[in-house]
Amino acid sequence: MKRSIGTFEIDGLTIEYSRVGEGKPILVMHGGHSNCREEFGYRDLYESRFSIITPSRAGYGRTSKEIGDSLELACYYYMKLLDHLNIEKVHVVAVSAGGPSGICFASKYSERVESLILQSAVTKQWLTAKDIEYKVGQIIFRPPVEKAVWKLISALNNRFPKWIFKKMLSSFTTLPADQAMLKVTEGDIEEMRKMNNRQRSSRGFLLDLKNIDDLSFHHLKEISCPVLIMHCRYDRLVPAEHAYHAKKLIPFSEVYQADSWGHLIWLGTEGKSVSQKVISFLKTTSS
Repeated sequence: MKRSIGTFEIDGLTIEYSRVGEGKPILVMHGGHSNCREEFGYRDLYESRFSIITPSRAGYGRTSKEIGDSLELACYYYMKLLDHLNIEKVHVVAVSAGGPSGICFASKYSERVESLILQSAVTKQWLTAKDIEYKVGQIIFRPPVEKAVWKLISALNNRFPKWIFKKMLSSFTTLPADQAMLKVTEGDIEEMRKMNNRQRSSRGFLLDLKNIDDLSFHHLKEISCPVLIMHCRYDRLVPAEHAYHAKKLIPFSEVYQADSWGHLIWLGTEGKSVSQKVISFLKTTSS
């Protein structure tokens, strides 16, 4: 699966992006601590002849943090990236903390969007200053500390993959460890190791925490394309209530309850079912 990575310069700012495959274009809004090197769910899309365009969202990778001064400004620049690539319409896949970006983009640029898929996505108020996760995140996911944090996590994960997997499992699932492990495959341990090796917070995660306040119910109500909302009821990072909040407000939407062990719905014994549902939905909604 060949991945090309480039940059687009506009208004003195930089947008880093990657492209994988050829075919119907999909614009991916990656999750928190990620970048244009994201991999979850890509292999099956590639093999089904889709073209996957992934910008490093505002503040992540080599993308300028300034495009993330607001959620709508960031989406404007993602739209300009599509112009640069001569892409008229896309399917949008928005993952986890990338949910607000996908929702805003589909709302503001409906003429450019064939469909929207929300995967374990944030759709409303999430972490706030009252939450311990927010307070900790402001410390450990702030440059330059975040670089050292991810370097340590990746080093430990490379040395002790099973141990780190079990230690991190409770961050992703509400299931007791013994029940969650029944849904885990051997490949999940390697996928988490690879994830921790490619992750960086840069300045992007703090922008995610700030810009969630820009998302309103108006954005959700104004989405006119078909929407597939995929979530696991055992998700600890982004509770399933986010999925049902979106379903309540988005006119043409359906909820798919992923039979996963938690937040990372592409993994686990039923991970293949998630990919099959995605591909079926994309083919059904392609013009």
